[in-house]
Amino acid sequence: MFWADAAVEKIEKAYAKKIASKEVLVVRDEKTASGRVHVGSLRGVAVHGMIAEVLQERGIREKYLYEINDFDPMDGLPTYLDQERYLPYMGKPLCMVPSPDGKAENYAEYFGQEFMGVITDAGFTPEFYRSSTLYKEGKYDATIGLALEHADTIREIYKRVSGSVRESTWLPISVICESCGKIGTTKAISFDGKEVEYICEPALVVWAHGCGHQGKISPFGGNAKLPWKVEWAAKFLVLDVAVEGAGKDHSTKGGAREIADAISREVFKHEPPFDIPYEFFNIAGKKMSSSKGSGVSSRDMADLLPKELLRFLLIHKLPNQVIDFAPDGDTIPVLYDNYDRFAEKYYVGINDDQSRAFYLSNTFDERKDIHPHYLSRFSIVATLVQMPHIDVFLEVAKLKGSDLTDEEIEEIRTRALYAKKWLEEYAPEDFKLELQTERVPEKALMVSAEQKKALHNVLVYIQSQEKLDGQALHTTLHEIRKISGLEPKDFFSPIYLSFLGKESGPKLGWFLSVLNKDFLEKRLREVSA
Repeated sequence: MFWADAAVEKIEKAYAKKIASKEVLVVRDEKTASGRVHVGSLRGVAVHGMIAEVLQERGIREKYLYEINDFDPMDGLPTYLDQERYLPYMGKPLCMVPSPDGKAENYAEYFGQEFMGVITDAGFTPEFYRSSTLYKEGKYDATIGLALEHADTIREIYKRVSGSVRESTWLPISVICESCGKIGTTKAISFDGKEVEYICEPALVVWAHGCGHQGKISPFGGNAKLPWKVEWAAKFLVLDVAVEGAGKDHSTKGGAREIADAISREVFKHEPPFDIPYEFFNIAGKKMSSSKGSGVSSRDMADLLPKELLRFLLIHKLPNQVIDFAPDGDTIPVLYDNYDRFAEKYYVGINDDQSRAFYLSNTFDERKDIHPHYLSRFSIVATLVQMPHIDVFLEVAKLKGSDLTDEEIEEIRTRALYAKKWLEEYAPEDFKLELQTERVPEKALMVSAEQKKALHNVLVYIQSQEKLDGQALHTTLHEIRKISGLEPKDFFSPIYLSFLGKESGPKLGWFLSVLNKDFLEKRLREVSA
């Protein structure tokens, strides 16, 4: 059973009474808008998005909430921003830091809006909200009061669950300094039931400098925020969350999720939501960080893949499996091949996890229009777009063996567009082709007598054919190679060198069959003479 279906079956059992009474199940996820959001954050979007879509598919009322966390303090600067400009804002809530472009409402909106666009471009449809809004509207006031009244319980939970010791005077709150506006540098000293006494300490943290102000302020109505593990538990209650997973780093024993669950149960008297732990999304084996500017951004990835391929990338593996992606290798052609393979299973009526993954890669509204059609391999399209003399649609029609439908033409047009972008920005040299039409590459002339004889035999065969068929040529090339006694590399490399100036390239029989026949024969005569 596909992972999302299996999870929803468990969710149905866990919330049977709610579902029976037609209550809405809230599915929730979030991202702190501290910089350009890396593609890894899309994994949580997709995991929660799939759960919401399968619930909807089953007729269960659901709401997918996505938080742009804009109330956390600025505690790090992306490398691509002016460090000096933003130094004075370190420690302030992200929603109170100016936008890098001077146009967005604030820093968090600048980055948050970009990520929201990526989410919707990927076909997910959550209801977006900002954490600052909930604080300012007083939605957290009750949980702030409970947290401060039960600070001793929270300190005990930290110690019991994770071994982290908080001093006996520690209070689970950070207020906004009335003097400098920073929230990351204030330390709560006491709470009298109405106001928090605090000091904005100059050296409380290494990434921001407090102003030294000491005062009292109400922690309610957006004047303060809870520490994030306490805040996480508060969100479970305030938003009545039914389903919320978390990344591997938060889901380990003694980790943030276990602490939040304990606080939820013991302090807020609320059962935590159904959990779906999920693995990292790595770029070439490395976990990414948005604050450090490492990895491919979510926007970059959304621009590199069409919507259905991006969704497929994010959902076709189990949540507990790492997604390791390298856009500058052969990962993208392989991704397309897997997508096409899963599609073929769905088209012929095979009902398994792979066909289900293909089906769910299409957006909820698009699924009703899915029907079988020819899918041209991405690697072939990527080769064809590099050959200006070739009509891509005509060559694909030849491979299909019949005329293309309007849908297939549009599919090829889309793949050609994304292939060009991939070739320009990420593709390894092996995939980049430059047909050597002006002259014979020098290395192609430096071949042995045995190799020249084999090339001559290839020429003889091609001359004997009125029209070249890629598959037939592929078979014949292998037959000529066996008769020649040459090793595969010694046979194929001179042919690739003759036309591309390098020792490898696309599937040779097909590649030669799409070349101009006069040019093909002329070049083979030159290198076999």
